[in-house]
Amino acid sequence: MHEPSNYSQAVKDENWRQAMETEIKALEDNQTWILTELPEGKVPIGCKWVYKIKYKTNGTIERYKARLVAKGFTQQEGLDYHETFAPVAKLVTLRCLLAVAANQNWSLHQLDVQNAFLHGDLHEEVYMKIPLGFSRQGENRVCKLQKSLYGLKQASHNGFAKLSSALLEVGFLSSPVDPSLFTRINGAVKMFVLVGVLVLHGNDVAVISFLKSFLHSRFHMKDLGILKYFLGIEVARSSKGIFLNQRKYILDILSDSGYMGCKPRAFPMEQNIKLDTSSSELLSNPSLYRRLIGRLLYLTVTRPDITYAVNLLSQFMHEPRQPHLDVVIRVLRYLKSTPGHGLLLPASGTLQLTAYCDSD
Repeated sequence: MHEPSNYSQAVKDENWRQAMETEIKALEDNQTWILTELPEGKVPIGCKWVYKIKYKTNGTIERYKARLVAKGFTQQEGLDYHETFAPVAKLVTLRCLLAVAANQNWSLHQLDVQNAFLHGDLHEEVYMKIPLGFSRQGENRVCKLQKSLYGLKQASHNGFAKLSSALLEVGFLSSPVDPSLFTRINGAVKMFVLVGVLVLHGNDVAVISFLKSFLHSRFHMKDLGILKYFLGIEVARSSKGIFLNQRKYILDILSDSGYMGCKPRAFPMEQNIKLDTSSSELLSNPSLYRRLIGRLLYLTVTRPDITYAVNLLSQFMHEPRQPHLDVVIRVLRYLKSTPGHGLLLPASGTLQLTAYCDSD
């Protein structure tokens, strides 16, 4: 299924027209802007539509998503925005949470903050052109933004600040090591926040139920139930523990790179292979190499068996050569033979923290 690259392509399809109308309605219901005349001396920023098809874990279409994005690259610092920092969640933190949940047999819940960045309050005076396809002929008004919008420099900062403020109200504290991890002071309940998706776990059913109700009252929240799929990671639970894998993600990599029909290999790389930076000519187009390494790095979240190979290959991102690409293809061929492999977080055993450091 083709994803349109611009408005003129999308408007020809009823699915995308409906998706855009749904997005506009959500923005208007959220009171994201008011229509007004442009004050003298003010310059409105532009906006554009971005289209994405959301798929289920089985590969079927879940929904058509149209997102209105402000052209934040035209904003002026000190005038249109000030603070932009927002913490980046660490997936190693998520793995730790899931390991504890598996060991303690705690329940795992997933919540989706719909239009997450739109909840942040906007403190600067920002004007934006009316979205393409939704202005009346001859209309010269603009949108005065009341709340954050995707694409604004401060959008992620404002959205996270709004959510974290709400969690602090009900007794949660942010971790100094990973600000995306929130722990309730009274009771073993933890929440992990990542790009508008919340993962909640703990042994206090009453607190979990209360927190869901509280968040529903503050945000446009969708309860996705028991955690099963998260940012391309499939989560399966059994008596043995919690199994994490990225099978669909692997198949997407193979399909997108044209290696779905490649011959499988039993190992990710040859033993004692030597790679250097001077054995052959540089790749004429290194973008494929860099794109594949980026995707493989994310795959190491659940595939420690390719971590060594991917870390080695990532050393040549700046000047990749054909022998380096050959090894990347070897890794892809290995993944073709093991798409269902993953990481098992056991339900048995004791929780023991072990740390390692180098000799220096």
